[in-house]
Amino acid sequence: MAAPPPQTPDRLAENLAKAGAARAARAELKAGLKAGDVSLGDVLDSDDEAAQKLKVMALLEALPGVGKVKARRTMAEIGIADTRRVQGLGTQQRQALLAQFGRPR
Repeated sequence: MAAPPPQTPDRLAENLAKAGAARAARAELKAGLKAGDVSLGDVLDSDDEAAQKLKVMALLEALPGVGKVKARRTMAEIGIADTRRVQGLGTQQRQALLAQFGRPR
């Protein structure tokens, strides 16, 4: 396998800053879910890139009262792969998640 071309120091710093900002946005979103400031429906309907690129497993685990076991079990029942991201969910999968975990704010 060929190695990718080397990055210039400026380009590397730019990419590191972009990745850090994306991680911070996802962490803020998960904290909002945990605190109840953001609902599951808000995240599923959002056009925000951080919300769309969040893994469904991490999204469910950020909900109050949902842990790894419950998240995995529910995803298996609905038919969502462990590696699926929010942007890759189908309409029926979104509806099933909202029916299971959707709570009014």
